[in-house]
Amino acid sequence: MSPALLGASLGLLGSLGLLLVATRVATIRRTQVGVRVLPYVRDLPQVGRTPQLSVVSASPISTAGRLFGPGLRSAADLVEKVLGGAASVERRLERADLDRTVHEFRVEQVVWGLVGFAGAAAWQLLGAARGGSTVLGSLALCLIAFAAGIVLRDQRLSARVTEREREIVAEFPVVAELLALAVASGESPVAALDRVVRRSHGALSSDLAKVLAEIRTGEPVGQAFDNLSRRTGLALVARFAQGVAVAVDRGTPLADVLHAQAADVREAGRRALIESAARREVLMLVPVVFLVLPVTILFAFYPGVIGLRLTAP
Repeated sequence: MSPALLGASLGLLGSLGLLLVATRVATIRRTQVGVRVLPYVRDLPQVGRTPQLSVVSASPISTAGRLFGPGLRSAADLVEKVLGGAASVERRLERADLDRTVHEFRVEQVVWGLVGFAGAAAWQLLGAARGGSTVLGSLALCLIAFAAGIVLRDQRLSARVTEREREIVAEFPVVAELLALAVASGESPVAALDRVVRRSHGALSSDLAKVLAEIRTGEPVGQAFDNLSRRTGLALVARFAQGVAVAVDRGTPLADVLHAQAADVREAGRRALIESAARREVLMLVPVVFLVLPVTILFAFYPGVIGLRLTAP
């Protein structure tokens, strides 16, 4: 790139930046229509028209959303057509306890892809300034970075699901024991569930809070726990929900069921820990073989080698 072309590019970017700043300052100084009209129409009935006027935010993020929102939504629709799997994404969003739709998640994927594209483009521009890149290679690298951003956001969602399910497994024995103690003390299943949800905090408590909300809106207790068993991706939580639903429907002792399930989960955790230790026996030998043993041999033979050198003629 010649110095004249580089200078023209920098001047163009600088003028565009100044124009953007001037436009933004003029927008901030102008009183919005919503601010002027809202005090006079706030209490009017909203039959047959927009429910409520909202003041438009003046933050740069909302401005960028209004400017680039249609393009991002179109790109999200294109990503959905190419990748598909809306049912899987919706299930993972529900398991990760993220209050987003599939379309909003696709928009996030597009944003992550654009960030990767911008990073690769900036890197290639620096390479072009040094004269070490081609147009086709730069374009291919930018497209790969865009696809990598989309895939990385999907992988991050899967990692979020895994982390949350690990938290649920760790919390489950304590929550089940608390429910069993509350039921054994004479409380009803709904009252025990309400007490545990109010006293505990975590991923499993959040799921149980959704179950409690469904019960309070008129859903039968058994049906609410059946919905939990369908939503979750963990077999132990599904068994817990089905056991509670069956115990409530048939009148079987609920405390014994909860105690038994908590004991089963603790025993499964012990077995998983033993199996993990058995799989890592070879890895446990690595520091012994490659670190401790060479140091021991060095301490054993090095004094003898020094003694031989001192006594040799």
